[in-house]
Amino acid sequence: MNIPILKTPDDHARAFEAARQPYQSNYYAMYSSLLGAITLDGAFMQVPLDDHVVHRGDGVFDTFKCVGGAAYNLEAHLARLMQSAAGIGLEWKGGVGDIRRLTLETLRAANRAECTCRIMLSRGPGGFGVSPYESKGPGLYIVVIKSGTPFMDLHPEGAHVLRSAVPAKPGFWATIKSCNYLPNVFMKREAVDAKTDFTLGFDDAGHLTEGAVENAGIVTRGGALVFPELRNILAGTTMLRVMELARGLRGLVNGVEVRGITGDEVADAAELLIVGTTINVVAGVEYNGKPVGDSKPGPVYKVLHDALVADMAKNSAVRTA
Repeated sequence: MNIPILKTPDDHARAFEAARQPYQSNYYAMYSSLLGAITLDGAFMQVPLDDHVVHRGDGVFDTFKCVGGAAYNLEAHLARLMQSAAGIGLEWKGGVGDIRRLTLETLRAANRAECTCRIMLSRGPGGFGVSPYESKGPGLYIVVIKSGTPFMDLHPEGAHVLRSAVPAKPGFWATIKSCNYLPNVFMKREAVDAKTDFTLGFDDAGHLTEGAVENAGIVTRGGALVFPELRNILAGTTMLRVMELARGLRGLVNGVEVRGITGDEVADAAELLIVGTTINVVAGVEYNGKPVGDSKPGPVYKVLHDALVADMAKNSAVRTA
């Protein structure tokens, strides 16, 4: 059987149509700087193979969600995107203001009150070598997709957690949200293969780092909420917001700390919390096969979960739908 050869735009359109997949219905809108346009058809949401983000992972991204027709914590996500871009020497000509404008236009084209938006700033197309100078200029891709369901909505009993065997990223790479996510992929595969919910990484000093795409912290038996130092983890926007909300929980939380957390401290914690953009706040009720606290979602989890959900619900500053 001969492989079809696509020669005309119509040939390509028919091929994309024939290759359409059911999951593409979860892709609501995409902006591509290479086209200078937004498409609402998931089958046509494509990135060039010669973009260095594809064959080298040379790019950065950030992801936020919209709740009730408003972008949640957008400015924090844009700031982190630009910080990551600066870390790899990548600039967008229009700056953060232009990315913000294009993001909001793409969200409004999607016209979904509940959705997730991912912004990818790439080195751009222009060859298959490793040199970043080979690219002819950066690429910007903004995609709006269906939001995932928060973990505790599906598993109100809480999460089972294991210590990861995947080596933690060195500090410099951990603090940049690059598109090279192979260690994160390994951690997620590790969790799936072990039939557990999350795995957590530890650095060479034996201190807690983060999960595949989540941050983690503990509530000590003395009532302190503790998250790892930011020098060896990604500064999670949800984590930072949860810390801010926790500072108002007088009487329930005895201080908010950022410091090294050992594996023994995780095992002995009153509560284990896992936080992220999609999952919100999760209660870890088992760690390495042993119960955390009384093996049920604890009081700090419950209050912080409700506080974050309320914070998202009242968020209306940046309307998108």
